[in-house]
Amino acid sequence: MLLLSKEDIKKVFTMKDAIEADKKAFQLVVEGKCDSPIRTNIQAPKYDGSFLFMPAYVEEMDAASLKIVNIFPHNIDNGIPSSPAQVLLIDGTNGLVQSVMDGTYVTQLRTGAASGAAFDLLAKKDCRIGALIGTGGQAATQLEAMLAVRNLEEVRVYDLNYERTQEFAARMQEELKEYGVRIVAAKSSDEAIDNADLLITVTPSSKPVFDGAKVKKGATVSCVGAYQPHMQEMDPVILTRASKIYFDSEEAVLSESGDILIPLGDGTITKEDFTGDLGDVIRGKIVGRENDEEIIVFETVGVATQDLIAAKAIYDKAVEAGIGTHWN
Repeated sequence: MLLLSKEDIKKVFTMKDAIEADKKAFQLVVEGKCDSPIRTNIQAPKYDGSFLFMPAYVEEMDAASLKIVNIFPHNIDNGIPSSPAQVLLIDGTNGLVQSVMDGTYVTQLRTGAASGAAFDLLAKKDCRIGALIGTGGQAATQLEAMLAVRNLEEVRVYDLNYERTQEFAARMQEELKEYGVRIVAAKSSDEAIDNADLLITVTPSSKPVFDGAKVKKGATVSCVGAYQPHMQEMDPVILTRASKIYFDSEEAVLSESGDILIPLGDGTITKEDFTGDLGDVIRGKIVGRENDEEIIVFETVGVATQDLIAAKAIYDKAVEAGIGTHWN
């Protein structure tokens, strides 16, 4: 069994690799070639915690995976991660666990890559300004994903805590310097999204974090943070302005995301407004962007297939490069 840390993964797997892995995962989802039951959620009320188990299996790849993500918010008081995670990659021919890898980093990569895949497929080619709302644990890979698929000049970052936003922007400016983009802290959501061609929201908010009326024509919006029915980062106004609305998985979004469930419930939108899943764009079954004036919205909650495809690709590259620690 191969143990792979975040540092190991970074040596062999790039954001562009993750984007291609996500595209493959989204295609497998719409083709019905992945068995990925809805995640199991076991509550630990004594500690305000929960244990989440996300399995997936792709028969044609002879591969399965199990991601374990445990949410214990009080861990932060003890200086340990509040959402520790591991991904187990399993050999589909014999059931043996081939690898255990840093699930926190795999999640960050594949979640960022979902926005990257959407922008790569749906954003207009000439994009200059990006906006990122949220600076939490998923934010860095979301930022890198937009840079990996479009040649941006500037990305504006906004969070409720301006000091934290400044620190994040400065750190990202250094860590992502090879992309040659200015990364600046914005003092308001309006300032961040002004004239932005790409917009990502990645917060745990239960109320909209941007003004949908102020998003420019031609923008592509990816909302990532609303993975529970009460969460709503997206201003429903943007849904009424959007020409097209896409999902990583409509089934998953309609079982989890308040961004879509809330405006569906109050009649702001109907299911007839949905364009479809990103996997069907990849397959050529549904149309993507048709002109540079369209506002396009992408909603993602994440599916276990992403973890499996990313984990398999990481494992194969690590074996080829001789990276990781063997444990018998």
